[in-house]
Amino acid sequence: MEIVSASDLAAEGLALPGSALSSQGQPGAPGRLRIAVVANTTWYIHNFRRNLMLHLKDMGHEVVAVGPEDRYAGLFRQEGIAHISVPFHGAGKNPVRELGTLLRLRRIFREHRIDVVLSYTPKGNIYSAFALAGRDGRLVVNVSGLGRAFSREGLLARTVQRLYQQAFRRAEWVFFQNDEDRSTFIGKRIVSHAKSSRLPGSGVDLRRFSVSDQAVDATRDTNSVVFLFVARLLWDKGIGEYVEAARLVKQRYPGAQFRVLGSIDRGGAGAVPEDTLRSWIAMGLIDYLGACDDVRPHLAAADCVVLPSFYREGVPRSLLEAAAMSRPVITTDAIGCRDTVDDQLSGLLCKPRDSADLAEKIGRFMAMPPAERVLMGRRARQKMERDFDERIVIDAYSALLHVSQATAAQQAGAAPAASA
Repeated sequence: MEIVSASDLAAEGLALPGSALSSQGQPGAPGRLRIAVVANTTWYIHNFRRNLMLHLKDMGHEVVAVGPEDRYAGLFRQEGIAHISVPFHGAGKNPVRELGTLLRLRRIFREHRIDVVLSYTPKGNIYSAFALAGRDGRLVVNVSGLGRAFSREGLLARTVQRLYQQAFRRAEWVFFQNDEDRSTFIGKRIVSHAKSSRLPGSGVDLRRFSVSDQAVDATRDTNSVVFLFVARLLWDKGIGEYVEAARLVKQRYPGAQFRVLGSIDRGGAGAVPEDTLRSWIAMGLIDYLGACDDVRPHLAAADCVVLPSFYREGVPRSLLEAAAMSRPVITTDAIGCRDTVDDQLSGLLCKPRDSADLAEKIGRFMAMPPAERVLMGRRARQKMERDFDERIVIDAYSALLHVSQATAAQQAGAAPAASA
C-alpha cells in the first residue's frame, strides 16, 4: 500500500494554499486555512469524513461542510461545524440544474474565500474542479470508486471520463482507495503517478467499532448462523445474488438467517423495486431490517457480513466496520472488495455475479467449527488495525496540509508553519 507522506509532498513541491489565513482570518501569514469539504450528500460527509473534519478543526483550521441540506447538516451545526447547502441532484442529468449546482459552488468558494477544497464523490470532485477555475483555491480530490461509468462502454462513459480528464488537471493531489482505480486513471492519463497516491479506503474508526464488548457468539448452533448484508438495495451491490444464495443455503440449513440492512433507493438507477423486496420477505428468504445510522448493534448480532458487490467500489466502508468488530466477511473477488479480506484467513472471496459460488462459500463458513469462525473474526480485526485504521487517512491529509503551508510560507519569504 502506497501512502502519501509529508516527504513525498515536499519532494513534489506541492503548494497549498495560495492564500493562507492567519489565526485572525486575515490574508497573509500562513496558518489557519478555510477548508471546504464537498460531496453530493451531506450523509456521506458526516458518516465518512466527520472525524477528519474535527481533526482539522482541532488543528486550528476553519472547516465547512458543503452538500445538500438534510438532517446531517443539523448534526454538523450541533458539533460546531458550519454547513452550506448545495443542491446536488444525485443521478440527475438536467443540464440547467447541474449548471446551477456548479455556479452555486463557485459562488460559495468565492464568497467564503475558501483556500482548500477537499472533494469526494464523482459530482463533488468534477464540479469542485470546474467551480475553482480561475481562482487561487486549491483542490484535493478523493476517488472513492469509479461506479458504472468505468465499467461500461458507450457515449456516457466516454463523456464522464473526458470530464474527469478536464477536471483533474485542476487538482493538486488525487487520493485513490485502491490500486486498480489509480492505475486506471494513470493509464487513461487523467492523473499522473507523481500527483496521486493510495489511501486505505476512508479508513475505519477502531475506537467506535470495537470488539471489547462485542464478542462473537462461539456457541451458536451451526444451523442458526446469522448472515448480514449491509448496503443500499441496488442490484450492483449483489443483493440479488445474496437472496438467491440464501434460497440455496436454506435448502440444506433451513435455520440459517439472512438479514438485510440498507436503504431503499426509490427511483434510483439499478434500485431493487419495493415489490421485489416484499416478495423476498414473504418467501422467508430474508429479514429486512430497514436503514439506520448506527450499524453496530446489527453487526454485533451477526456471525458474518456478506457483500457480493460487482459495483466498481472504492473500498466498502461496511466491510471495514464489520471486520473492525471481528466479523468475518464474505465478499467478491472484485476491485475494492478484495482489499478488505485475506482470503480464507479473515474471510472468504467469491466470484462476482455467481450466486452458486456465493452459496458454496456461505456453506463452507457454516461448516467451520465455531472456534474457527471466531479466529477468522479476530484476524479480520487485526487486518483493520494493520491496514485500515482511520488515523492513516487523517494523518495523510494532515501531512498534505502541513507541507502545503510550509511551502507557501517559503514562497512568501516567511518561516514555515509549525507542525500541527
